[in-house]
Amino acid sequence: AMQYEKIHVRVDDATIAATRRWIERAVIGLELCPFARAPFVQQRVRIRVSHARDAQALAADLQVEAELLASGDPAQMETTLLVHPHVFADFLDYNDFLDVADAVLAELELEGVLQVASFHPRYQFADAEPDAVENCSNRSPFPTLHLLRESSIERAVELMPDTDAIYRRNIRTLPTLGHEGWRALCREAPPAPIPDPREND
Repeated sequence: AMQYEKIHVRVDDATIAATRRWIERAVIGLELCPFARAPFVQQRVRIRVSHARDAQALAADLQVEAELLASGDPAQMETTLLVHPHVFADFLDYNDFLDVADAVLAELELEGVLQVASFHPRYQFADAEPDAVENCSNRSPFPTLHLLRESSIERAVELMPDTDAIYRRNIRTLPTLGHEGWRALCREAPPAPIPDPREND
């Protein structure tokens, strides 16, 4: 059992590392969301890996995380990413589950307090082709439910009333980057080797 737990921890650590890399390089690095930098730098973003393998278990994990976030201090925990690598690899199934996620918040009487934003490796906007690079703005390394505080969204909108401008800028940025650039961005890259000056002799 101890060995199994160690493997779980290692896998979770790798999942969290990949998610953090995506936030740093894509969400913040490309300014896909200009409001993400402050809470991330201030370590107020909670990343929880769910081991759920079905909708019921994931809904239970979402309930725990929603209650924790709603009752927590925003100065300590601003937002939560519930990453679920083992369930809803299919985007359409994931998309259907979003209704369940909203129902969980309603049952907890947290409508108007929290909301769920959606990220998925195969995310596809309703009006976009599957291979359109614009979909990358909501593509994460693993299926992820992002719990946001409504109060944080309201503050963000006060700072930037034209939130559609974010979407418009992303639509310009992502085609410039292209699919290969996007993949390279989120890849775990080893440090570049330092060239040996003697090789030029």
